[in-house]
Amino acid sequence: MSRPTVRAALMALLGTLVAATAVVVAAPTGSAAAAPTRIMALGDSITGSPGCWRATLWNRLQSTGYTNIDMVGTLPAQGCGVAHDGDNEGHGGFLATNVANQNQLVGWLSATLPDVVLMHFGTNDVWSNLPNTQILTAFSKLVDQMRASNPAMKILVAKIIPMNPSSCTECAARVVSFNNAIPSWAAGKTTAQSPITVVDQWTGFSTATDTYDGVHPNAAGDQKMSDRWYPALTAALSGVTPSNPPSPSASASPSASPRPSAPPSPSVSPSPSRPPSPSPSGGTSRSCSVTYVIIGQWPGGFQGELRVVNNGTVPISGWSVRFTFPNGQVISQSWNGQYTQSGSTVTALNVSWNGLLSPGAGTATGFLASYQGTNGTPVPVCTAL
Repeated sequence: MSRPTVRAALMALLGTLVAATAVVVAAPTGSAAAAPTRIMALGDSITGSPGCWRATLWNRLQSTGYTNIDMVGTLPAQGCGVAHDGDNEGHGGFLATNVANQNQLVGWLSATLPDVVLMHFGTNDVWSNLPNTQILTAFSKLVDQMRASNPAMKILVAKIIPMNPSSCTECAARVVSFNNAIPSWAAGKTTAQSPITVVDQWTGFSTATDTYDGVHPNAAGDQKMSDRWYPALTAALSGVTPSNPPSPSASASPSASPRPSAPPSPSVSPSPSRPPSPSPSGGTSRSCSVTYVIIGQWPGGFQGELRVVNNGTVPISGWSVRFTFPNGQVISQSWNGQYTQSGSTVTALNVSWNGLLSPGAGTATGFLASYQGTNGTPVPVCTAL
């Protein structure tokens, strides 16, 4: 073969290699996996303590193909004994008005950056007999803060479940009045970029059969709440904004027959003081930790909460928290725990529905107490049972 012929062949081969390389470089490498949609469940103890409707909802979403989601919140899972993504913002005893007035949501949003918010809030505000206008003004501020965090936030707001505690005979009617006011508020606040969907958690929910105390859902109530959230949430995940439901009849009233007295929310709207005091019980297999939190305080009284987390590597079937008040504080009422007080020493045990905790799972129990002069913070110790 002559040199010109060889040179031509080499040039042709080189051109083929360059073209092949260009094809390889230009070939698409496949789009990166979409980031999960971040969902925040926001509310009070109905959402967070233990808020087992969240576990039921999570597992239904997973089983029906909605797997690219991330439940977010600054609080961990709080019991239920069911594997699920339990991060949430369900703060037991909190009032929506206090959260708005004290700008607490801003920090929670910046820490978690949700795309969707499920909000079942206002139970404690209604219990405290706050006007609907005041609660909905707080809702508007919370929505504004959500949109400041994410202009395209999708917001699902619940008509709250019925309430009929033995200590508040007027609460059932107040809930109906409050729920009646939500749709018109939502219609005036919704936007195309950040729609508000009203989810009717009230209709068909019975305090007699769906709660264990006239306020907080039992297993049947958790299932009903999950069933109501599911279609609205999956629509939001699919980019669809469902139409909002009509208001319940003003003459309607939920089923009664409450059982034990539910946790009250003080009529005063205190400014919460939240000095955490974590106290692990130690160990790396079977152990728990507890944080003592002051939810709110007013002259002569306060609301406290114990947040228990299984920080071991195996499930626990129960827990006990022991602490000594430094200033003679006296507990007057409690919920989600069995409390005994002898002098200044307090022991809190789990109840039937929040004792079984998987590793990393948590729960909360609360109380009301009195104090004189100083309200010092005790150092609690948790023991896994």
